[in-house]
Amino acid sequence: MAGLRRKWSELCRQLQAKSATTVKAGPGAGPWYPPVVASLTAKSKAAQRRRQELFHQLLEEAGSIEKKLQLYEQRQRRKFVVYPQTFALRADRSYQSFTKTAFVPGLPPASRAPVDLDLGALRSLACDALLQEYFYLRRPFAWSLNPPQPLHEAFLTQLLTSLSGQLVARNPLLAASTLDFQPQVNFYWMRGEEVVRHGHRSGRVDPVRFQIDDKPLLQIRVPKQLPKFVPLDDLVAEEIPVINHTPDKLPMFKRQYENKVFIGSKVADPCRYGHTQFHLIPERLKRKKLIQKNLAHHIEVVYRANGIASLFAWTAAQAMYQGFWSEADVTHPFVSQAVVTDGQYFAFFCYQLNTLALTVEADKNNPRKNICWGTDSKPLYEAVEENNIKGFNDEVLLQLIQFLLNRPEDVQTDRPLASA
Repeated sequence: MAGLRRKWSELCRQLQAKSATTVKAGPGAGPWYPPVVASLTAKSKAAQRRRQELFHQLLEEAGSIEKKLQLYEQRQRRKFVVYPQTFALRADRSYQSFTKTAFVPGLPPASRAPVDLDLGALRSLACDALLQEYFYLRRPFAWSLNPPQPLHEAFLTQLLTSLSGQLVARNPLLAASTLDFQPQVNFYWMRGEEVVRHGHRSGRVDPVRFQIDDKPLLQIRVPKQLPKFVPLDDLVAEEIPVINHTPDKLPMFKRQYENKVFIGSKVADPCRYGHTQFHLIPERLKRKKLIQKNLAHHIEVVYRANGIASLFAWTAAQAMYQGFWSEADVTHPFVSQAVVTDGQYFAFFCYQLNTLALTVEADKNNPRKNICWGTDSKPLYEAVEENNIKGFNDEVLLQLIQFLLNRPEDVQTDRPLASA
């Protein structure tokens, strides 16, 4: 009896599979039976593929960017939280692997410092901001409430606003830009695979999920995208580091909360492209603290990790605001800039996003790399004395000015550039 049941079940399965591909004769005829598909709730690989295909179909059929982002963010799973400002050793190499970013020392040719500027007036603005900060640091109650970080924030804010106001005539894009103070920047993505070890889903193969929750000090958003540094499919010689250990060895920990993709404004905001971010290194990661702990070799790692992680999150979120994601890769590069500083030392970074296809399936035949150019940190000044600044570095100031002057080619200046 049991053998007869098995034969009958096998015959029914064969008949159903055959009838799914058989079409009746005559116009408008369809298959005799619906196609055989995997269950949506099973643990098999076929069921997992079907769930993934249905999810991709929902995203493709979404009528608006807001709806697409809502669908993309609704799958809440435990994910590794990436901190741009971290004490982890060699974090820059791990962040390159997580974001598929090749790091190129130096800056691209398009970001070289200008030479036809009234440098004396711009230097005077920077010196005034420095002396004002130094005045407040010398006040009797300045150190009682531990104010170095807020005072550095005030110095950078005044420096940026003063330089931007002075350079508006040379870069009209700044007049139409939006300046955000301590905005929230978020990005969620998947990279690699892992086996679930605990819980009711143990044994399943899941993508490794990452989330960046960043909070720069200042950022400039513009209505027009910055020009690309290199072609989209340009292959740089620098390789992406291969990290064999799991992210929790960095150390990096998993958390479960709402996935979020956010550039600092809503989708309807006209300034939906990034220009430049400004990040302030916290007190615990400053140069003096690391030297005291015999971690002088780790100083530049802090700057690079901050630049790579922050610019990837901001630039990738901009691409998703335009409708791109891992299964619908970008068709043109997205470019952003960043300045990372502790108030005295400045490092400059340029980022070009060439791909969002970071999942295992999407990255199989994807030769593109994201590229980050960066410099080592250099001091803007050596020391501040009585109403005098010692060792002011014009090279750092010129590079900061060039970042602010960067604009698309179709944005013309209101007047010819004046010579120095």
